[in-house]
Amino acid sequence: MTELLDPRNDFLFKRIFGSEENRDVLLTFLNRTFAEANQPPLTEIQLLNPYTDKDAPTDKQSILDIRGKTSEGEFINVEMQLFNKYDTEKRTLFYWSKLYSAQLTEGQPYKALKKCVTINILNFSFLPNEQYHNIFHLREDRSGITLSDDIELHFLELPKLDAREHSVQEGGLVNWLLFLNGTERDQWEVLSMNEPVLKKAMNTLEFLSQDAEIRLQYEARQRYLHDEASIREGAFAEGEQKKAIEIALKLLKMGVELSIIVDASGLTKDEILKLNERHDNDN
Repeated sequence: MTELLDPRNDFLFKRIFGSEENRDVLLTFLNRTFAEANQPPLTEIQLLNPYTDKDAPTDKQSILDIRGKTSEGEFINVEMQLFNKYDTEKRTLFYWSKLYSAQLTEGQPYKALKKCVTINILNFSFLPNEQYHNIFHLREDRSGITLSDDIELHFLELPKLDAREHSVQEGGLVNWLLFLNGTERDQWEVLSMNEPVLKKAMNTLEFLSQDAEIRLQYEARQRYLHDEASIREGAFAEGEQKKAIEIALKLLKMGVELSIIVDASGLTKDEILKLNERHDNDN
């Protein structure tokens, strides 16, 4: 039996959920997501950037998210993030704002702006709670009054979804997320029993996994994502180390006790002593 490819790979995710022939798959997934936000189901979704062969896996210009428009004119952006790119909240707001502001052409009034929804599916934990699905709107802190419904942000965190703790739900979002999270084939029948359209997503994944050319493109994208993540991790670690050194040097100048500097900076005692020695030599 052919080994299945990972549907969390954004190139593969767009093939499964962002192609014209699988528009019903995307629509059902969106409706399961919105049902958890107590919102009415969509009746139709228009793909604004459907998958095409031009979506090269390693081309930086390729758009591997999924953009749709509802029959009411609202916009939805779905993005799969395999690795943590950091500053997730700022990145989300930035891309949401681009989607929102791009609606207006010169001379159009602001009232023409329609609601924009961003759905981030994260293969890493992001928010400091145990919920796998978090939904954000723009509301007043104390009274809960909504300023505007135009912004809606969803974060679906796959690591928080433990298959042992979540029973299969009839028509529920959990079924879709368990599929994306790599549930074994022998559990697929249970997942799709109450979710017929999910079976189509599973069939698509099996079909793509058997295609030699798709596997090559998938592997190229995986290498690209891993390399990008390694570079980002290295830069992040370098920045954290620089920040720790700055904290330690500042506290050393203040004459703070060594044990406190260790706790505050995260550096070891030996690293701080060497910093102190270098600092003394420089002066």
